[in-house]
Amino acid sequence: MADVAITAANVISVSGSIDRSKNAGATISQGQCVYLDSSNEWQLTDVDLSAAAKACAGVSLNSALDGQPLAVQKNGLMNFGAIFTEGLTYMCSDTAGGIGPSADTGSGDDAIILGNAVTTSQLRIAIVDSGGSVA
Repeated sequence: MADVAITAANVISVSGSIDRSKNAGATISQGQCVYLDSSNEWQLTDVDLSAAAKACAGVSLNSALDGQPLAVQKNGLMNFGAIFTEGLTYMCSDTAGGIGPSADTGSGDDAIILGNAVTTSQLRIAIVDSGGSVA
């Protein structure tokens, strides 16, 4: 399976914590996994890059260019549109900012659980970083 196809117009917060206090450090689209870099800016998570990029603090709620404000949902329910399989666990993927089903996590990728699909359109964000790579 490939990363889920996210339609930016469908990405909205249903409930949960949102951080609006920081800026993007790169071009980021709605619905992408992000982490905070050493400059305190949001960057795209990528589970097979450097140790810093193998982290996730939340999912972007708006699109932003480098230096622009970015709202990031850290937990709770998010609506993405009809793209999930209800009941499946979804992970940050090895595509920068991507989200994919847990079955697609490959060897050497950091195992970062993003959350579980509670409906075909909603994901309950509950980030768990295993701190290690998949064997």
